[in-house]
Amino acid sequence: MHVAGEPSFRESVDLMFNRAVGLMDLSPGLEQKIRVCNSTYTVRFGVRLRGKIFTFTGYRSVHSEHMEPVKGGIRYALSVSQDEVEALAALMTYKCALVETPFGGSKGGLCIDPRAWDEHELEQITRRFAYELIKRDLINPAQNVPAPDMGTGEREMAWIADQYARMNTTDINAKACVTGKPPHAGGIRGRVEATGRGVQYALREFFRHAEDKAKAGLSGDLDGKRVIVQGLGNVGYHAAKFLSEEDGAIITGIIEHDGALVSETGIDVEAVRQWITKTGSVKGYPLATVVEDGASVLEEACDILIPAAMEGVITLANADRIKAPLIIEAANGPITYGADEILRKRGVVIIPDMYANAGGVTVSYFEWVKNLSHIRFGRMQRRAEEARSRALVEELERLSADQGLGWQLMPDFKQKFMQGSDELMLVRSGLDDTMRAAYQAMREVWHSRNDVEDLRVAAYIVSIDRVAKTYRSKGL
Repeated sequence: MHVAGEPSFRESVDLMFNRAVGLMDLSPGLEQKIRVCNSTYTVRFGVRLRGKIFTFTGYRSVHSEHMEPVKGGIRYALSVSQDEVEALAALMTYKCALVETPFGGSKGGLCIDPRAWDEHELEQITRRFAYELIKRDLINPAQNVPAPDMGTGEREMAWIADQYARMNTTDINAKACVTGKPPHAGGIRGRVEATGRGVQYALREFFRHAEDKAKAGLSGDLDGKRVIVQGLGNVGYHAAKFLSEEDGAIITGIIEHDGALVSETGIDVEAVRQWITKTGSVKGYPLATVVEDGASVLEEACDILIPAAMEGVITLANADRIKAPLIIEAANGPITYGADEILRKRGVVIIPDMYANAGGVTVSYFEWVKNLSHIRFGRMQRRAEEARSRALVEELERLSADQGLGWQLMPDFKQKFMQGSDELMLVRSGLDDTMRAAYQAMREVWHSRNDVEDLRVAAYIVSIDRVAKTYRSKGL
């Protein structure tokens, strides 16, 4: 959705980059090196389907190889274009630098409507696309590691991993060529919900800082906060589910492509998800008010707005009417450059996409490390941890009995304390730590410099500075 007089998504990313580097002390040459997209490969390939040959167009763009491999999702959508893929690859560079995952930025896309093809056809298309990229080392555990994005998921990643293994039969690290695989095919527990979980952890960290909450005119914690979510795909669904079930937030609006649901008393996210899975639409959902013009619900009053679908949903056309004091960008680029200016001037706090949705690439990093180490996290130490904890609990109980102290440990304490860390616990712990550290790095720049007025510029400054340091250490 492009509004007249507004920069494109790619131009928006460039303009936001410019705002940040204007406040930094980089040489013009290094600034240009970081800005430009290193390479984009366009592939057009034919697949015989339904008795005839269909030609598809796909892209794999590499923005920065300051660290390798480069990392970034593959999306399946009719909106995929070279400009979009290059903008997303740039965001991946900054995102990886911000959360300190040792990757450069890349992105891929296939111009296709995945709903127009059945599973067998999609597999043929995916394998052929993967073949074209693999033979040019644009999918490789040491050079370029894709992941799921819009329109793709575990299933597609498993096909790509298998295609790579077929073409590289002696590569012991073949499974690390792609992340977001199903757990039984070399994936990691917690990857599917990782981006949504990251949104939750980002909000929790924001709400730990009284000064930051005050900037958004909010207080207290997430309990009771009214939340509107746009897009109930993988990211929006998990973010809304975790915030409502674990943090006490009230989901007052859910916006989908064919309408929206609103309810002041709160919407059951799981029930809506099941309804959409069953009917393919939010229409007719009985437990909330259905609004035909879904986009208008973005403008409803709430405490936190979570755009979690496409880029460019908050634009010059509707930014003035957005009432939320806090917006967290769960999608990539949901707020255009023009809308960002308007919202900032109005004092709306925006938690930027390159931080807010970095949970996916963080857990992808854990999965890649797991594949390279050929052992699941927790396997070596889990029972040793349990045995050590059990020994301590038993000794406390023995002392209590011997000394007649009458201590009684709470049963749930014993259970929690004596539980060793399995893969999922370790993944969540690592993700929480990453989101906290990255927020604190942004926050420090935001609060320590008078010329930095928002978190987005702070995020760009932190990440561009880290990329610049890496290039300098290479002698550039």
